[in-house]
Amino acid sequence: MQIPLPLQQPCCGRAQGTAVKRLLRDSIPGLEKVFRTDIEAPKVVLVTGPPGSMKTSFCYSVISSYLLSSGEYGLYVTLEETAESHLRNMRSLNIDINENLEISDFTDLRELDEIVEVDAPTDYMEFIIQMISYNKKKHGDQFTMFTLDSLGALYSLMEDVKSIRKKMFYFFKTLRDYNLTCFIVMERSPGSPSELLGDEGFLVDGIIELGLDRTRGKLVRYMRVEKMRSCEHSMERHTLEVGEKGLTILGPTLA
Repeated sequence: MQIPLPLQQPCCGRAQGTAVKRLLRDSIPGLEKVFRTDIEAPKVVLVTGPPGSMKTSFCYSVISSYLLSSGEYGLYVTLEETAESHLRNMRSLNIDINENLEISDFTDLRELDEIVEVDAPTDYMEFIIQMISYNKKKHGDQFTMFTLDSLGALYSLMEDVKSIRKKMFYFFKTLRDYNLTCFIVMERSPGSPSELLGDEGFLVDGIIELGLDRTRGKLVRYMRVEKMRSCEHSMERHTLEVGEKGLTILGPTLA
């Protein structure tokens, strides 16, 4: 099966004299208040939260900022919307668009599956692994970042969810074997556990919770790190604000 061409073609090479920024602590203003030490690859991180909590924007901001600094490459697979719609939404939030971050959606592939009767429907999880393998061969060690948006959408495309825990274990292990830093977006209701079908919360290295909270009569967004292996971090809720320059992390959310 032929892998669809990405919407954006990456520019070449690392800019000479460009200092490599730390991944999380320097990616969004204020994240240094949350992370005392940074994360290192390989790492698989769930980014969870209800609709409207800025999961997509958070992931794109972190990866885009890091790649802009490092000159490395990343792949963002969106199953929730088209690549054009995704980029339009990022621009509307004043989040910088990075040519080193390829955006890929499965629009054509999904439409083909819906209208063509086939004996063996597309294995979307395996297809994503093929895309990652392709980018690793193309960019080598410069391919360092991956985002899947979202896990629930991937499950909805899967014909067979039997042995899903085993499949997710294999999927996350494959991501680590490629030495990638990965963000996996997952819809999650407030107070619900950090897994859908495959014990995802136990299989990943980190969980970042994004949410909505009513504080003093005002609805505010927040982020909280539930766990992050090999990393020192705060476990308090920190206010997440959207402004003229994109996302900013403020201080701890007031009770």
